[in-house]
Amino acid sequence: MRLKDKVAIVTGSARGIGEAIVRDFLKEGAKVIICDILVEEGRELEKELQGKGFDVYFSRSDVSSEKDVKELIEFAVNRFGTINIICNNAAVNIPGSVIELTEDIWDKTMNINVKSQFLVAKYAIPVMQRAGGGSIINMASANSFIAEPRLSAYVASKGAILMLTRAMALDFAKDNIRVNCICPGWVDTTMNDAHAELFGGREAVLEALPSIQPIGRPIAPMEIAKIATFLASDDSSCMTGSPVIADGGIMAGV
Repeated sequence: MRLKDKVAIVTGSARGIGEAIVRDFLKEGAKVIICDILVEEGRELEKELQGKGFDVYFSRSDVSSEKDVKELIEFAVNRFGTINIICNNAAVNIPGSVIELTEDIWDKTMNINVKSQFLVAKYAIPVMQRAGGGSIINMASANSFIAEPRLSAYVASKGAILMLTRAMALDFAKDNIRVNCICPGWVDTTMNDAHAELFGGREAVLEALPSIQPIGRPIAPMEIAKIATFLASDDSSCMTGSPVIADGGIMAGV
């Protein structure tokens, strides 16, 4: 119960990595706000987990909207009284080179992947300051360090998240607020479907994965969730501004 009675918000958590993080946070004793624009999936997850006795609620929030983020933070405080943990997981991955991408897709990627993390931190950090500290976990990527063909907006957003994490860590260390990021490799979730189509589809990617990701298999969402739990807990109390590379070995040969 490493997160006993801690209050956490996990964005983009109706499915995929975010859902796994919600489940592991709850298992470790946290109270959790599920945040997503996917209302049906979010409500179903809320119902399932509440039925198991967990203290968890769903909030329909577009975290690229300042109005929605303000309401999300107010919702969490009204439900639980404070906020101790933020996991900024919401993201999109829309392939394209700079000449293939539209301005709208570029803006959407930056708004959901980067602006959302800025907004959630902006409104959650004052609550954490009043609580005496907290942990913020930003979801970055191996693409924070290495680029791939036809992923211009995505890799630019993930590079920005790495530096945003470091800047926030410096600014709020004095407040006992730790800010770290997780940098996964290929995780087999639906967010990667469009990316996989560039290489012949999901099955083709899985067949070729050993040549890209040395562990030779996709990373499971729960494997990333376990790292998020570590960063949320006091087990990582000396860590801030750190990118935790969880890429199955991709970066080892770079």
